[in-house]
Order: sequence, then C-alpha cells, then structure tokens
Amino acid sequence: MIDESVVAVSGQREFMVVAHTGRAVVTRTVESIARHCAAAGVGLRIIDHDLTADNPATQDDVDLRGRDDREGHDDPANRDHGPTRPPSHPLDIDGLRELGADVTVATGDPESAVGCEVVIVLGGDGTFLRAAELAYPAGVPVLGINLGHIGFLAEAEANRIDDVMAQLISRDYRVEPRMTLDISISHPTKPDEVRRSWALNEVAILNRTNNGVLELVTEVDGRPVSAFGADGVLVSTPTGSTAYAFSAGGPVMWPDLEAILIVPSNAHALFARPMVTSPRSRIAVEIDKHGRSAIALCDGRRQIFVPAGGRVEVVRSDRSVLWVRIDSDPFADRLVTKFDLPVTGWRGRQGEGK
Repeated sequence: MIDESVVAVSGQREFMVVAHTGRAVVTRTVESIARHCAAAGVGLRIIDHDLTADNPATQDDVDLRGRDDREGHDDPANRDHGPTRPPSHPLDIDGLRELGADVTVATGDPESAVGCEVVIVLGGDGTFLRAAELAYPAGVPVLGINLGHIGFLAEAEANRIDDVMAQLISRDYRVEPRMTLDISISHPTKPDEVRRSWALNEVAILNRTNNGVLELVTEVDGRPVSAFGADGVLVSTPTGSTAYAFSAGGPVMWPDLEAILIVPSNAHALFARPMVTSPRSRIAVEIDKHGRSAIALCDGRRQIFVPAGGRVEVVRSDRSVLWVRIDSDPFADRLVTKFDLPVTGWRGRQGEGK
C-alpha cells in the first residue's frame, strides 16, 4: 500500500509518465495509461520534451560511456557511421486528451514530479535513470515498465500495462527504498571548490582519454587499500551491481542488501579485485597528481571533471530512491529471466522437513 502523503496536495491523484519515445510500443502503452487514468479520475502529467520529435529520450540508450543499446545498432550499415537516431514516436497530447485524460505538461526540471503520486517509466534502464532524476528530489516513487531489452530496473513488461494500471489505481502496491550514493569531488589546489552529485546505480571514475591508464589510489574509511593503473574504478550500490559494475566483473548483489561495491575497471595490477564494503564506509578515490585527469560519471548521465590530484569521496546518502513493487518476484527469478541463465537440472527441496 502507499503512503497517502504522496498524493497531490490538491487532493486529486496524479501520475507522471516519462517515456522513451524512440520505440513504437510507447504510443499504445501511454494510450492505455491514459484510458485507465481517465476512467479513474486520475490526472496525467507528462514531460514537455516527450512531446517533440527531437527528444533527448531517444538518446537514453546511448549514454556518456558511449554504449549503444538501441534497436538497429548492430546493423552493418550503421557500424561505419556511428549510431543513428531511431525513429521518434512523440506523445500526442491532444490524442490523450481525446481519450478523456486530464493531461498537464511539466518541464524536465527537479520540481517536475512534485505532487505526483507515482512516476511511471516507459522504456529501458536508461529511461528509468532519467526519470529517477525527476523523482529523487521530489521524493516520489518510481515504477518501471520495460520497453527495452534487459530492463533490469523495470518492475513489469509492457504487455502487462493494463494489470499494472489496475493495481496502481487501486493502490495495490508497495514502496521500497533503494540505497543511493552521495558523491563529492574536491580540487587539489582549490579546497573550497567541491562539486557534488548523487547516484542510484554507480559513480564511475574514468580516464578521460583512450590513451594510457588512469593512476589512482583507493581508500576505505580513511585508510589506503590499493594503488593501481586502470581504465577507471566504479563505486556502486547493490542496485547498480547488475549494471556497469557487472560488466566490469563485479559480483551481483541482491538489491535489499546494504553495502557499497568497489570494482576496478581493466586494472593493470596483480591485486585489483572487487570489494564489498560496509554501507557506513567512506570510499575515496585519489587521482595521481602527476598523471591524467579523470571524469566522475554518475549513473552514466551526470559528468563531473576530476583534475589530476583530485579526490572523489563516496558515502551512502541519507535519501533513497523510492521503488514501486507490484508483484515482487524473487530476485533470483529476475536474474534467470533477464540474463537467460541455464537452470536445467534444478530439482529444489525434496520431501518434508528439508
């Protein structure tokens, strides 16, 4: 069930939709949402740039790490020319209103989700992280509907949208907190100049160029742990352990676990293994003052320059991203489904008392 305090102060319930308009299925999915909202007298709030063909949402799957997860990116015709923008399917506000929905439009600023009961995300993990940027400052829970490929952050698939909306409207869902990280970056010669950000998945401290390695030192709770050269190092939450940290060789952590994960990326060292630390730990990464500069990339979206000699500190945030749970499938089942893991031969517990 939900906390009634998240209902809009006006007394009318309102759902926000953040959509990946680069996929055709978004049109019929948002129309279904509009019909359910109209029938229940629930307002619908959408973001202004989801109404235009030139929508940054179509770039959500090409993040600042340069990874391309969009449909058609494996086409040989695209390989020599870089990723191409997929066709856009902007939301039709007039069509949604013709369906009876009470639709308002918000700009994509930190106040956009204030007063909404839920932020519904239509897309993949990139779209979810974009929506989290709106929901996090407003303290509004987020529900992911997967229109993408893996969609590990999503709670349901698009073909279940009618069932999901019925549960949302009847308030038949739970809200769980997901741990986030606070990140601060200090300048070696300007101690008063501190840049700050946050992350739901991870902060990646990366070499700014493709040349050479980034020389760095990791620190836990004020003590040095290891110095090495690498492409970078990731500091991740349990939620982010199935994202970039997983690709870098980190372990999968159950999302209700409270811990901070440190994962070197392509380290040139005999000992540079992933480490799981206490959620109360203060993690620091220092960049060699005689070496290359770096960037701190938060959730693949927010980039901060880290000069040579700079220091990145990461701690658990006092604030969480609120997560809408609908069916609460076991996390192990999600792993098997999303990664298509083989489980042939599994028998489970046999008999009573085992």
